[in-house]
Amino acid sequence: MKHSVKEWFLATRPWSLTASSMPALVAISYIFYIDDKFININWIYGLLGLLGAIIFQIGGNLLNDYFDFKYNVDRKDTYSSRTLVDNIFTSKSIFNFGLISLIAGSIIGIYLMLNTGWHLLWIGILGFLGSYFYYKLKYIALGDLNIFIIYGLLISLGIGYVMTGELIWNILLVSSPVGFLIVGILHANNTRDILNDQKAGIKTPAMKLGLKASKLYFLLLNFGAYIMILLLLFFKILPPLCISIFFILPISIRNIRQMNEAGIENLEKIKYLAESMAKLVMLFSLMYAISNFIAGLV
Repeated sequence: MKHSVKEWFLATRPWSLTASSMPALVAISYIFYIDDKFININWIYGLLGLLGAIIFQIGGNLLNDYFDFKYNVDRKDTYSSRTLVDNIFTSKSIFNFGLISLIAGSIIGIYLMLNTGWHLLWIGILGFLGSYFYYKLKYIALGDLNIFIIYGLLISLGIGYVMTGELIWNILLVSSPVGFLIVGILHANNTRDILNDQKAGIKTPAMKLGLKASKLYFLLLNFGAYIMILLLLFFKILPPLCISIFFILPISIRNIRQMNEAGIENLEKIKYLAESMAKLVMLFSLMYAISNFIAGLV
């Protein structure tokens, strides 16, 4: 089967790539804000790390599609990625594309490790394993935790390390608000798919919580991001300009309202909520990064 570049690109679920690119961008902007604390900062390595994170996520997305199709989680009657269920690609081609993407991301990581230090090795190994075996963790209700660790913590920690040669533990706090919202993307999907996942015999946090508690969890993920920003401002870890992030709050409230409108009989109301959350992650992170960049200049 021959495919166009556009088809290959769409298979990666490009709308979701904010989950990897935005934490990396926020980390780069935070390093820019605190750059006077370091003797040497390698901005090229930061950009390479951002690229590697995106390629890693592409690999994770594709392998997740492959395993969901293989284990009958994605079917014709589900709100799944249509790449395999509609026979646009063969399962073998998606698996190979996903594995090649993970290997390509690993090559970038190995290059950066050889030029920085061994700490990137364990960060990279955790990222690789979390991406490849995400489907197994998702099926036993550990997918949210896995995604938060990889996208909410490890990407930013790795970016900070390759840029400065140091493990900047504060950056874990700085990146966690974005991590909460990224988990919100996944939870929106899982809530929409409660009935379908039940048929497939897998467990997600949304299934274990039930619809009512899932709505509360979604609210906490959204508001938790803003509460964390306030705490970081209070302890002067972030510049005061980051209060501008609250201009994005109405979008979170709109997404929460959309989630609250869904009932077990009309889950199609949140069919596109995950995409809305991905847009929120992008806008929140851009405002976050711009605030850090401006604060670093003044």
